[in-house]
Amino acid sequence: FSSTHFEQALAQRRADALPGARPLSLYVHLPFCEQLCYFCACNKIVTRDKGRAASYLGHLERELDLVLASLGRGQSLSQLHWGGGTPTFLSDAELAQLMRLLRQAFDVQEQAECSIEVDPRTVDEARLGRLLALGFNRISFGVQDFDPDVQQAVHRIQPREMVFDLVRAARAVGFASINLDLIYGLPRQTEASFARTLESVVQLRPERIALYGYAHLPERFKPQRRIVPAELPKAADKVLMLSRAIEAFGQAGYTYVGMDHFALPNDALAQAKREGRLHRDFQGYSTQPEGDLVGLGVSAISRIGAIYSQNAKGLEEYQDSLEQGRLPVARGLALSLDDLVRRSVIMALMCRGQVLFEPMELAWMIDFGERFQGELQALEEYEDLGLVRLDKEGIQVTETGWYMVRAIAMVFDRYAQADQQRTRYSRLI
Repeated sequence: FSSTHFEQALAQRRADALPGARPLSLYVHLPFCEQLCYFCACNKIVTRDKGRAASYLGHLERELDLVLASLGRGQSLSQLHWGGGTPTFLSDAELAQLMRLLRQAFDVQEQAECSIEVDPRTVDEARLGRLLALGFNRISFGVQDFDPDVQQAVHRIQPREMVFDLVRAARAVGFASINLDLIYGLPRQTEASFARTLESVVQLRPERIALYGYAHLPERFKPQRRIVPAELPKAADKVLMLSRAIEAFGQAGYTYVGMDHFALPNDALAQAKREGRLHRDFQGYSTQPEGDLVGLGVSAISRIGAIYSQNAKGLEEYQDSLEQGRLPVARGLALSLDDLVRRSVIMALMCRGQVLFEPMELAWMIDFGERFQGELQALEEYEDLGLVRLDKEGIQVTETGWYMVRAIAMVFDRYAQADQQRTRYSRLI
């Protein structure tokens, strides 16, 4: 797989008679952070040299020009997300420069969801107002945990009062939706300390909550080697923390959307789940119909039709490709028919909690029972646990099963099933 394959996929979208039939989203990866967080598994560059952002923006512009050469300018954009790293590492002028470039390249819809990830230590009320003025209407604060002892253990000190003030400020300036990121299973976390964090989050009442389980993989992620293994909670304690979180958010009126995500009932994400319109991409659950995604920046992933493409993970390799006039594609995949069928099944399970055999058979011209005989047999174990119901109509995830929907969906992932060491890379608890 090379940049040529990605360019062909972009050109095919451009040539489609009705390109708007598949909505387009854009993700921009801004990798710089001023300080290292020991738990982090993201692709980031830790530096205090603000000058590096200017060079990176220049390369982003080159990448954008190369993408547009195949895709064409002026395509309608329904969703925009900036992640990292720390996007707010950039100065206000640099953020404005980047947004200007993107608006010149795409037709950003008036009702587009425009979101940005924010380290609370990098903004104040005035800066939040400037982010809103740039066009962002959704904001995500990386909280992780409010306990000072836990924050010290992961090298991320941000007082509770700071986050409370920023959430109030974000509402005051006019953000339509606020998300808080939390992590359970961090060093020095206890059931009691995490319960206090949950109490604070409920008090803040963000529109959305993302609750992730910490996976300690120091052999893959170098920063995690600074975490003291003896300080990590045991697996049973992690399960208890997750259980307490589900209980606390449920009692506070949140809808469990699925796979780590919670939302208030009137939030668009909760509404999409109730109405069966939920979708999922590399950014998590989405209210947007299934469509295409263009990723810009180091390690960014794109999905165009049946093509997946990922940029180089290293900054030097990323920049070298662009300076030679090539898109910085490091790897990719053209999905086979079997991949497409399995993707459809997995998305149905993760987003709607059910797979109806007849519509799936008509859509893909398959005999579901024959094609997935082994998978259906594997699901019988989950049925015995009360996580799914199987009958002649299809597969139904139970209310309890929603909390294990990742494991249920993985039954249909033939790549994961073929990897006997997959637990090294994806831990459910």
